[in-house]
Amino acid sequence: MKEAQGKTIYLKDYQPPVFVIEKAHLCFQLFEDKTLVRSRLVFSRNPHADVDASDELVLDGRDLHLEKLTLDGNVLDPSAYKVTEDSLVIPQVPDSFTLECEARIMPQDNTSLEGLYKSRVMFCTQCEPEGFRKITYYLDRPDVLSSFTTRIEADKSLYPVLLSNGNKIDCGELADGRHWVSWEDPFKKPSYLFALVAGNLKAVNDSFTTCSGRKVQLQIFVEDKDLDKCDFAMTSLKKAMKWDEDVYGREYDLDIFMIVAVDDFNMGAMENKGLNIFNSSCVLANPATSTDQAFQRIEGIVAHEYFHNWSGNRVTCRDWFQLSLKEGFTVYRDAEFSADMGSRAVNRIEEVGFLRTVQFAEDAGPMAHSVRPESYMEISNFYTVTIYEKGAEVVRMQANLLGPDKFRQGTDLYFERFDGKAVTTEDFVQTMEEVSGLDLGQFRRWYTQAGTPRLEVKGEHREESNSFVLTVTQSCKPTPSQPAKEPFYIPLRVGLLNSAGESMTLEVEGLEHNSVADDLVLHVSEAQQEFVFNNVDEKPVPVLLRGFSAPVKLAYPYTRDELMLLMQHETDGYARWEASQQLSLLVLNELIAAHQKGTNDKNEFIVDERIVAAFNSVLDAALADPSLDKAMLANLLLLPSESYLAELTDVVDVDAIHFAREFLRRYLAGKLENKFMAVYAACSSSEEYLFNAQEIARRYLKNTVLNYLACLDKPEHWALIKEQYQLANNMTDSSAALRAVINNGSQQSASLREELIQGFYETWKNESLVIEQWLSMQCATCSPDNLGNVENLMTHPAFDIRNPNKVRSVIGAFCHNNAVGFHKLDGSGYKFLANQVITLNTINPQIASRLLTPLTRLKKYGPERQQMMRAALKRILDTPELSRDVFEVVSKSLK
Repeated sequence: MKEAQGKTIYLKDYQPPVFVIEKAHLCFQLFEDKTLVRSRLVFSRNPHADVDASDELVLDGRDLHLEKLTLDGNVLDPSAYKVTEDSLVIPQVPDSFTLECEARIMPQDNTSLEGLYKSRVMFCTQCEPEGFRKITYYLDRPDVLSSFTTRIEADKSLYPVLLSNGNKIDCGELADGRHWVSWEDPFKKPSYLFALVAGNLKAVNDSFTTCSGRKVQLQIFVEDKDLDKCDFAMTSLKKAMKWDEDVYGREYDLDIFMIVAVDDFNMGAMENKGLNIFNSSCVLANPATSTDQAFQRIEGIVAHEYFHNWSGNRVTCRDWFQLSLKEGFTVYRDAEFSADMGSRAVNRIEEVGFLRTVQFAEDAGPMAHSVRPESYMEISNFYTVTIYEKGAEVVRMQANLLGPDKFRQGTDLYFERFDGKAVTTEDFVQTMEEVSGLDLGQFRRWYTQAGTPRLEVKGEHREESNSFVLTVTQSCKPTPSQPAKEPFYIPLRVGLLNSAGESMTLEVEGLEHNSVADDLVLHVSEAQQEFVFNNVDEKPVPVLLRGFSAPVKLAYPYTRDELMLLMQHETDGYARWEASQQLSLLVLNELIAAHQKGTNDKNEFIVDERIVAAFNSVLDAALADPSLDKAMLANLLLLPSESYLAELTDVVDVDAIHFAREFLRRYLAGKLENKFMAVYAACSSSEEYLFNAQEIARRYLKNTVLNYLACLDKPEHWALIKEQYQLANNMTDSSAALRAVINNGSQQSASLREELIQGFYETWKNESLVIEQWLSMQCATCSPDNLGNVENLMTHPAFDIRNPNKVRSVIGAFCHNNAVGFHKLDGSGYKFLANQVITLNTINPQIASRLLTPLTRLKKYGPERQQMMRAALKRILDTPELSRDVFEVVSKSLK
């Protein structure tokens, strides 16, 4: 166990390694009770290191039983080196030498799922960020790139498949029914990209011919029971390989690309060179067991990990402070791939919804950090939405500023110049400056400043000058260690609509050549700026932040009629959706205020009928024009989530938010019941399941309106839901019916709810991934009295606290998604989470740390809840042998 009070690591203290490892030769002898690891490492002094650096060699290592150490053929006496809890120190070594180490490790006891561990019946690894040090002593840092050869020995009957990075170069038989396989990776890589898998696995085989005509073997390895769930991932992989060639000119470089599905995995997937290891939930799918959302997620994750071959593997990060160099860039790449595969507008809406709900909240909390952090205590805590999703937005802004051609030139130069190197975000930005001629000096603040900028925008139509003036004021609240912020450079994409909803020509003072267009980007770079639009002969409705051109909060005093006009006429998908969200927010805020008065008089809860009219127009459009993007229409019908409503308020009133949203949902359902029924009928189909953008959109709209009908609690709608469940030929429709019953149930539907819940389990009890959905649906339902059900499910045979997916499906689903249950005023939710974190701290510190997020937001809540949340955090902090992962989050939250 790591000491909780670990030291803080700072970017400013970075020094190149004194030594580098030219070659790493590894041999693994796998047994059921232990694994023996022999390493032979070829070292040389780093010419880029400080010339006055010590001759001392310090290697990283943890939970290793060192059995033998040899330096240039000479066995070292234990007095010649020192072993600490997390290192091996040899006081003096020559400039070049070979170090051989023999160590014993216990993968079968490794519940942290870092390094080498057992997942049910297979051995596998997870080395990013610092798992390799649990395998052997090494310079476990991303700027040490080495060539690897790996030999694996194991019982052939138990582990007939032995895999590692690169290309298979040899194999053979051993005594006692054992065998061996050797792998060689011709590309130098850091230790975090090392991978090993051993198991009784079956392969789905395919191939891909690259743009230069090379044939690459493709393999997905799974347990025999999952062979029928690999086709979609294989198709997604080939699409990603072709897309990366077409869009970025990136060709795959090895002879083989392998994916392995693993049930026990802390993350979604890992881009190990040539041997990607995937959480089973992120690679296995078929229509019977997987929803449309799962298919889309798999398509995106398969692409993400494949794209890392260049943006992460061939060019990697110098240190972990540069993590967004590979992750932000690759998230942007996979987002563009997903947009090309489906609906670009809907994909963008989903990205923005996640960013505004989760990342903006992170920016406002105690763990707030910049895209390129200045310090960390435990790097595992910085695999965050700031690094990934906000980092992707920073890359997106650069891509939009440069334009497609220049950005492609920039990425080509970046890959060419830094191939085989470990570099920084600054290297990336400098490359973009070089090809474009742009000065991105102020733009760099997106990398160095934490927090979410806020734009306050006001508009004034000046009849005397026939102009329209936008005044933009930017600000950013203090974050930990950054009390004051300098102005960001913010690209604000705008348009103007006239009273008929038509786009107006834009003539802006001061723009080069007095540019004329109906869509342009305003360059916001000062604390306050004015932008004057000339020849505007009527008061326009401004369209602000089209495409979500920057990750900012924006406020503009729209009237409700203006928002309705934007919903009806604006062509940008994001801006149209945002208008619907803003209209809903105005109505919801009135209902929240009414609830906070404590009245029980229903007449106090007044709903502006304009929102009914707006939703009605969306339903009319769905019925009138079948060619419209039904997924876009479904998004226009979705009310802001409770978590987003909480993010928008200074002090969260959990109960008022939940009441207001449920009240408005039922009100809209009652007013538009017949239209919802008509749209449901129009979107119903008994055709064979197809996974394509049109069919996904149809099912999405159908199940969106079904959820509205369910909240009316009428027998005819429960009958409709039961019929959908029984007749469904795909998991999307059957799980949507089950979710509608679970989330909207009353006493009237209790018997149906129990019937479907139990029936679903009996049907799918042997499909682990489906049962994770079953657990999650029950635990995430928004009810103040759901904790007892959650605790019961933790005793169910399907639950295993050692499995991260099960933990996320039960504990995570309740604490993150059921606000009224988790924040119940008796404090039971806080005590429950504290108990689970304390338990998981000794099992899997990474997962324990990530569960803590709801408690870190304690300062957003009123005094009574805040006091109980603080008490729960203090109880965790007082736990003996607290992991560094958990200690960092808890201690920062209590400041």
